[in-house]
Amino acid sequence: MNTNIFEPATIGSLQLKNRIAMAPMTRARNIDSIPNDNNALYYTQRAGAGLIITEGTAISPTSAGVLYIPGLYKQEQVAGWKKVTAAVHASDSRIFTQLWHVGRVSHTSNQPNRQAPVGASTIQAANSKAWGYDENGNEGFVTCSVPRALETAEVKQIALDFAHAAQNAIAAGFDGVELHGANGYLIEQFLNPAINNRTDEYGGNIQNRSRFLLEAIDACIAAIGHDKVAIRLTPYGGLHELPHYSEIEATYQYLAEELGKRKIAYIHIMDQQSRGSFALPEGFLARFRNWYNGVIILAGGMNREKSEQLINAGLIDIAGFGEPFIANPDLVARLQNNWEWTPPKRELHYGLTMEGYINWPVYQQPA
Repeated sequence: MNTNIFEPATIGSLQLKNRIAMAPMTRARNIDSIPNDNNALYYTQRAGAGLIITEGTAISPTSAGVLYIPGLYKQEQVAGWKKVTAAVHASDSRIFTQLWHVGRVSHTSNQPNRQAPVGASTIQAANSKAWGYDENGNEGFVTCSVPRALETAEVKQIALDFAHAAQNAIAAGFDGVELHGANGYLIEQFLNPAINNRTDEYGGNIQNRSRFLLEAIDACIAAIGHDKVAIRLTPYGGLHELPHYSEIEATYQYLAEELGKRKIAYIHIMDQQSRGSFALPEGFLARFRNWYNGVIILAGGMNREKSEQLINAGLIDIAGFGEPFIANPDLVARLQNNWEWTPPKRELHYGLTMEGYINWPVYQQPA
């Protein structure tokens, strides 16, 4: 029997009105890092999705690499997010927040007292950009600064920062949290041996390089429960200068098996080909499914046909859509009715203007 992605479903610990997820996307609309009524409207407009995963949310003052992103480390931020979660729940959608530490993909102007960003090592993402201030104080894309390598004790503290943000997320009304372990940010910097040259317990073999990810997951599970904790991964991705390495498959097999033991809410895989990077290799999803028997979300270049093919093949459980939701707040209805999609305006993706944020119209039938 073919699965209808538009029907309600119980998927693992998630009870969803459909099998469509809105994937996380940085929108940079919070000048003071505190969510507000405009954010609540933005997410409510897109609450046709059974599951919403918010934009990356800072877990501490030093975790950001983009101006104007929201956080979850202060009570004012918790109060702001309550507006968002209440509005989304009123539309019968579930909502997780993505917890974010960018690591070396940052700039001194994003950091308190213009200090160096932190990373797994001192290797700079010299060809990558953060969104900060240049030497003249002008806002824009700036080359990532040389990072400072985290001390061993500091790595353990960041795992606890994830857990503290997770507790704040539940206090704010979220249904769970998704740790950002993808796209070349801090967790993935530890996984990749070309970036992680550490000689302590967090460097070297696969188990050591995976230790930070699993400690952060375990800290969040201890704080809020396994069924409210998830993670995003980008196997074979290359964003922010993470080269491929010989142990990619072995690394993600180890992670899949370890995360499976922990019975987390889901693993969210992104195929970075849609972002101009490497595609997932042929057959990888099938291999990953053999390693991991929990809930899998796939995002990146999805459409209705691909979503239903992969779900009916048993390779994924939920289809994730990112950028299409920006210009199409009613994307679920457009998918269901095969209506055309409005193309986004990428020049309006970031910044404090409400244009390109909450002013996108729903589909209108041609006269």
